[in-house]
Amino acid sequence: MIDIRNRISKVMRGSAASRILLINSGTNQDSNFLYMTGFTSGVFEGSALIIEKGYETLLTSKLEEGIALEQKPKHMDVIAVKSREEMRSRLSSLLKGKTVGINGNYLPYSTYISIKRIAKPRNIIDTSKSFNIARSVKEPYELQLMKKANHIIKKVLSEMPKFFKVGITEKQLAAHVEYLIREYNGDGSSFPPIVAFGKNAALPHHMPDGTKLTENSIVLLDCGAKFENYSSDVTRTYVFRPDKKSEKYKRIMEIYGIVENAQRIALDSIRSGVQGSVPHAKAEEYIDSAYDGRYEGKFIHSLGHPIGIDVHDVGTSLSINEERELKPGMVVSDEPGIYVRGFGGVRIEDDVIVTANEAKMM
Repeated sequence: MIDIRNRISKVMRGSAASRILLINSGTNQDSNFLYMTGFTSGVFEGSALIIEKGYETLLTSKLEEGIALEQKPKHMDVIAVKSREEMRSRLSSLLKGKTVGINGNYLPYSTYISIKRIAKPRNIIDTSKSFNIARSVKEPYELQLMKKANHIIKKVLSEMPKFFKVGITEKQLAAHVEYLIREYNGDGSSFPPIVAFGKNAALPHHMPDGTKLTENSIVLLDCGAKFENYSSDVTRTYVFRPDKKSEKYKRIMEIYGIVENAQRIALDSIRSGVQGSVPHAKAEEYIDSAYDGRYEGKFIHSLGHPIGIDVHDVGTSLSINEERELKPGMVVSDEPGIYVRGFGGVRIEDDVIVTANEAKMM
């Protein structure tokens, strides 16, 4: 289970603040709020979480009180406030004269100004770095949830080819992805699914549109599931009703083989102590040199990114300029690709766990 007290210790240890304040300013919850509460349901819009050494206080509405009490971890006090005036009063009593840490990556400037005026802290500092360090290495329980999210999306992707048919649109196929995630016990998509047919697959972040599927066409699916706050991110590339004698199909398979090998080469270099730039460089070097440089420069994005509560989470990325080292317990994507404008593209992506001596696919 989640050890909230250990998370408090990790975050407070890396911060000069005597209190840390997290406020959900909208329905899109601060991922650090989710990390520090473990809540998997409820909206908590406008709720305030005050973190201090060994303890947390949640100020929330009567609307959310019941669900907070059901989910609250040990070492958390839940207080239902009845009005804005009471919220201001309680914030002042908890924060006045204190050095208060906030998540500067999330909190709107207008809310920051309100905190200064209402709570009158001694000063306010940005503690987002403390959260980033604490969250970058996953706890065993977090890895369990991420493995479940991965199992769900891989099951979904294994089912998708049965929905391929002439005339289906990218939007319609995306709807099947999102339905199946829920069908297989996921909590929803970790990001809007990328569905790309044919030449659209040359655009890494193409959003599904009305393009219809035709025979002997690339189908690229990049999607992820959420499970109890944690994300997965997996990409598969298919060919629908291939004409195996056609030059088009042969070229797709040529590209697919290069990408598949590049992913394996990168995976072999992912381990603790390695700078994040190294796996990217190895994958890019292989792609650029394959087939006498036929696809040089066609790998146009970073090899991978950290994954956790956020699908693009905090931690060490796999990119050409990443100087930070990988550590055991980090989770990153391994997703090389080749993109040829006007023709199409291939990407293969899996989420991997970094260990001392190797990386393991989830």
